[in-house]
Amino acid sequence: MIWTGQAFSLLGSELVQFSLVWYLTRTTGSAAVLALASFTALTPRVILYPFVGALIDRWNRQKVMIWADAGIALVTLVLALLFWSGIIAVWHIYVALLLRGLGSGFHWPAMMASTSLIVPHRHLTRISGLNQTLRGALGIVAPVIAAVLLDAIPMAGILSIDFATALIAIVPLLLVVIPQPAGDRLTDGNTFMQIWQDVRQGMSYVFAWKGLMILGIAAAALNFLIHPGFTFIPLLVTDHFSGGALDLSVLESAFSAGIVLGGLALGFWGGFRKNIHTCLAGVIGLGIGMGLIATTRPQDFPLAVAGMALSGLMQPVANGPIMAIIQSQVDADIQGRVLTLLESIVMAMMPLSMLVAAPMAGWMGVRGWLTFGAIGCLLMGLAGFFIPALIQIENPDFRELQPQKRPTEGSAAE
Repeated sequence: MIWTGQAFSLLGSELVQFSLVWYLTRTTGSAAVLALASFTALTPRVILYPFVGALIDRWNRQKVMIWADAGIALVTLVLALLFWSGIIAVWHIYVALLLRGLGSGFHWPAMMASTSLIVPHRHLTRISGLNQTLRGALGIVAPVIAAVLLDAIPMAGILSIDFATALIAIVPLLLVVIPQPAGDRLTDGNTFMQIWQDVRQGMSYVFAWKGLMILGIAAAALNFLIHPGFTFIPLLVTDHFSGGALDLSVLESAFSAGIVLGGLALGFWGGFRKNIHTCLAGVIGLGIGMGLIATTRPQDFPLAVAGMALSGLMQPVANGPIMAIIQSQVDADIQGRVLTLLESIVMAMMPLSMLVAAPMAGWMGVRGWLTFGAIGCLLMGLAGFFIPALIQIENPDFRELQPQKRPTEGSAAE
């Protein structure tokens, strides 16, 4: 029930995202405006996430999701009224993106931390695969639906759809009971010093667990290597393949289709017995896919399409098990802090990687960066099998440095 409600909510959010970006593009034609809009939506996740995680571990996670969805719906409604009244301005959209990003920043970790309390741990990888499938499918259908709606109804109408889907997501959360982690932290005070202490505990938890710290660093490095390469794909289409918008759409559709198939495969298969083996195999597959794109000759465009499809296929295989590992191995009462801390580090790699990749791509070309990323993925995936702390991250007997006890048999985490 919860997953279905959230699927509707994500569809509404994707419609709004596409529609607002297109509105800004059409009305301003400014790359700086689009970049600032992206930065505005990303900022809450990078800067505030560690503190958000501390609050989620203190508060009732079910209520956090309800209020986050309600807050996003309210922001969307106000934005719709501004469009309907004809007084919309660019800064209104910036504020709305900031507030929606903040709401999503509370909702996502609360949802992920709650998932480990309601899903048997042996099925967490399958759930991660289904989540990847959902996002891949939305990446295919949402832009098409949004484009059709933009020609049929005004922006206020599209925003009203998102308001309705947010309400659909709230209803299941009112009808079910999500167990909360064991402990008395929910009754603690919420002063800044107490919250800061929680943030420090989350950092200490990650840094003291060598395998978890290596996993977080690897995920951040992976984002650093991959994000710029796929961001530069439009330049590869025009400069290397001498193609146009249709060629770009074929590549992006192949990537999204690969994500859908990879997520479905992971959902039905469940991965290898050890999630970390599945993850490392996915990273190697990503490297092969990126390498295929980078080495394709201009006349062999179908091979680049195959490389994009393979990269999309391997993305859920690489990412899904990471979430399953965290959800199954990290103590339930600290998952909010761990999830948001790692996500903050990973998300921070996106703007940092673009700062580094932009001049390097100008020097070595887009294919050069894709080759660099492919080699990095291959080396990371292969090296991971020879790092004991990482390969044994799911072995309870190998966690001699973990600072807190694991949940006991029959606890909320089970």
